[in-house]
Amino acid sequence: MQIALIYDPRFHSWESWSSLMCEAYSTQQLAINTPEDQWREWAEGLSAIDVFMNEAIPSPHGFEKWHDWATALMGAVNTNEG
Repeated sequence: MQIALIYDPRFHSWESWSSLMCEAYSTQQLAINTPEDQWREWAEGLSAIDVFMNEAIPSPHGFEKWHDWATALMGAVNTNEG
């Protein structure tokens, strides 16, 4: 079973955080160097990765800023089960 990994977006720029995520999921061929104004399209690609398909992850379309979505994503995936 593969465990989803989400880097904490605090203190990262879009370029830094999305690059870390691309590296973590390099076998999934996420788009690299996606401009910040296209973050929702990139986020849809991340959401389509099999490890996230069964997670209750937030839609990027419910957020104005990538940072808010990434924080919500981290909270949804990086949960403590007791």
